Amino acid sequence: MLMRTDPFRELDRLTQQFFGAQGTAARPAVMPMDAYRSGNEYVVQFDLPGVAADSIDLDVERNVLTVKAERTPEYEEGAEVQVSERPRGVFSRQLFLGDTLETEHIKAHYDAGVLTLRVPVAEQARPRKIAISGGSDARQINA
Repeated sequence: MLMRTDPFRELDRLTQQFFGAQGTAARPAVMPMDAYRSGNEYVVQFDLPGVAADSIDLDVERNVLTVKAERTPEYEEGAEVQVSERPRGVFSRQLFLGDTLETEHIKAHYDAGVLTLRVPVAEQARPRKIAISGGSDARQINA
């Protein structure tokens, strides 16, 4: 699995720090993630605290998985905001998925602010044993 990196993330963080939230209005906020392989699937987990499940959008086009979500402010009518540090707005992340993954069988689950995706490895990409014949005995090795 190949993941897209964002070389401008640090620049956006510095811009926001010096100029406030207005400096990043044009770019979606980042969503932290973990990714690992477990058996015959990849598991990807995105942190999306406070995001409603119906605001999450998942798309796969060619081998690019796009995750978008939106978190809106939850202030009461007429509230005077004193501190606003929690990220709000549109969150977006793209992952490049290898050709050896079954993108048509991706499973998604959202619970307690964590979006978990399970992406199966294609059958032809899984390790398998190959029989070796010859001599008086036949044996198998990992391929």
